[in-house]
Amino acid sequence: MMRTLVLFLEEPSAQAMLEGLLPRVLPPGVELRFIVFEGKQDLEKQLVRRLSLWLAPNSLFVVLRDQDSGDCRETKRRLTAKCVSAGRDGALVRIACHELESWYLGDLAAVESAFGQRGLARLALKAKFRKPDVLGSPSTELEKLTRGQYQKVDGSRKLGPLLNLKTNLSRSFQVFLEGIIRLTA
Repeated sequence: MMRTLVLFLEEPSAQAMLEGLLPRVLPPGVELRFIVFEGKQDLEKQLVRRLSLWLAPNSLFVVLRDQDSGDCRETKRRLTAKCVSAGRDGALVRIACHELESWYLGDLAAVESAFGQRGLARLALKAKFRKPDVLGSPSTELEKLTRGQYQKVDGSRKLGPLLNLKTNLSRSFQVFLEGIIRLTA
């Protein structure tokens, strides 16, 4: 039986990354569909309507949003409540702490490979990069490390297939993956 994993995302860069990442973790028979919004406000405004209008059977739902400067527990609680009010209480809600780029900084070997910047992988030993989820502006950090080569969508597309599923230092990345694996098992 074919199942559909429907991902509600705040921006195109998340889709670009997930297209390269998810086929490596999903079991056979799971088709991917992406619903991409124009930022987090748009996602929050339209989420209930879009979830409740989805009629395809055998669908599994994931909502992924950046934490940015908000409280991740409160953001997750609010999004989960929206899923429940749409009749999708089984939806998986995950927050990228602070930004999707934290997930990339959690695997500096992938960043090194994607952008041909030698020496980045060994930076993972520095205290600053051991917990990428606590960095204030991961996207700025990534732009600096890649000397301006990182661009949101293109960089995400390059990094998705390269991110190490097991050794990524971003806790929010690992929690996201664990949730996807559990949801689609």
